[in-house]
Order: sequence, then structure tokens, then C-alpha cells
Amino acid sequence: MLNFLSNYLHKKDRLRLVALLTTPVLWLVVAYLGALAMLLVTAFFTIDSFTGNVIQQFNLGNFQDMLTDAAYKNVVLRTLGIAISVTLICSVLAIPMAFYMAKIARPRSQKILVALVLTPLWASYLVKIYAWRTMLEPGNGVLDWLLGPIGIHSPGFGGPAIIIGLSYLWLPYMILPIYAGLERLPNNLLDASGDLGAHNFYTFRKVILPLIFPSLVAGSMFTFSLSLGDYITAQIIGGKLQMLGNVVYQNFSINLPFAATIAMIPVSIMALYLYLVRRTGALASM
Repeated sequence: MLNFLSNYLHKKDRLRLVALLTTPVLWLVVAYLGALAMLLVTAFFTIDSFTGNVIQQFNLGNFQDMLTDAAYKNVVLRTLGIAISVTLICSVLAIPMAFYMAKIARPRSQKILVALVLTPLWASYLVKIYAWRTMLEPGNGVLDWLLGPIGIHSPGFGGPAIIIGLSYLWLPYMILPIYAGLERLPNNLLDASGDLGAHNFYTFRKVILPLIFPSLVAGSMFTFSLSLGDYITAQIIGGKLQMLGNVVYQNFSINLPFAATIAMIPVSIMALYLYLVRRTGALASM
């Protein structure tokens, strides 16, 4: 029976592919789409204020509270601003670094530079954030100790610290896709642009940037989504500032339906972001 099945599948390429993909696809549907569906359903429930039990009854109260409370609006705008800032900073830093790695460095040096970019990913997330806490601590931090004598002080804990920490954490996720895109970029295009008299900035704007735009989008999807859902960085070096992830974390054990409602915000933002990216055609070029 097994031999017959093996021989039959060997002749049917498409059926063999379906058989191989069925299990992982089902797992993705259950684990990811199922979890998102449960999150959406839970957001319409409410909670008993006396017992703390979840009441499984359709209710729009959580969405009403979220939309009418100015505090939550500020948290949403703050989180969105931080995520955009981190993405822009990572883009500005990653493009020249990736260009040097792909087009200027020698082949042997390229491998070393790629390894150096990957090295921070081997360290623990918490270790890196606590290291930044040590550096940014006002008064006693490493930055104040090094730069204080020349009048430069640490920004302390707060919004700038969160942006610095997240930019450091997610920078490799921006460098690597751009590096891969630049590696595929033919050198003769750059040479032709220079031969035709185009200066460096014009070549970058008209030749390089359009061709690496899909890679830039791929990196931004990582940095933007990871920053949007982060809460540990804000908890450790954010001072009193809160992001959406902190609000979800605080309400998870005391008001699960409201936590699910807040959690739908970054999901909705990412869905809108992917839709806009798809309209640009960048996803089709990846």
C-alpha cells in the first residue's frame, strides 16, 4: 500500500506538493489566523465589574471607551510616532551601511560585515535593553560619564530613549534586506549613470532607490511592526511613557476584552500599511 501511494505521488507533482503543504498551512491557519479571529471576537465581549469574569455577550462598549478616552488616543499617536521614527532612522542608517557592504567592501570583508551585523541578534533582547538602560541612566549612566565633561548629557528615560533603543534593536532587520537588494543591483547601471554625467545624489534618487524600494519596504515591515507591538523597551527605558503594548499588558489580567480591543489597533494599522504597500506594487517585486 505504501509503495503504491509513493509511486502514485511520485507521478503527481501537484498532488505531492499539496500533501506536503497541507499540514503547515493548517497549522498557520489555526495558530495565527485562529488567534486573530479569537482576538477580534473577544474584543466585543465585556467584563463583570464585580466578579471580573468575562461576559460573552456582544458589546461595543470597549470600542466606545477606546475612541472617546483622550488618554488612549495619545497612546496610539505616540506609538505610531515612535514606530515611524524608528523606521525612518533605521532606513537612513541602513542604506549607506548596506551600500558599503554590497558595492564598496571587498568580497572577504563583505562576509565579515554581514557577520558583524548579525552579531547583535545573537544576544538576548533583555540584555541589550538593560545595557541601554545602563548607558542612558541620567546622572549615573555611561553616556553622562563619558560625555558629561564636554557638556553633552544623556536624554534620560522617555520617548528619545525608546526610539534609540528600538532603532538599535531593529537596525539589522533593515540592513539585511537592503543589502540583499543592492547585491542584485547590476554595477553597470551605476557605471552607465556616471558615464552619462549624473552626480551621486541623482544616481541614488533615480537609479538605486527605485530598484531597492521593495527591499526597503521589506525592512520597514519588520521595523515598523516590531516597534508598533513592543512594550518591554518602553517598560525598561521609557520612564513614565506608555505604548500600546504596555496598555495591552496591563489590562490582560484584569480586563481581557479591553486588552483585546487595544491589541486590534496595531493589527489594523499593519493591515492598512500592507494594503498601502501593496498598492505601490512593492510586494509583487519582492
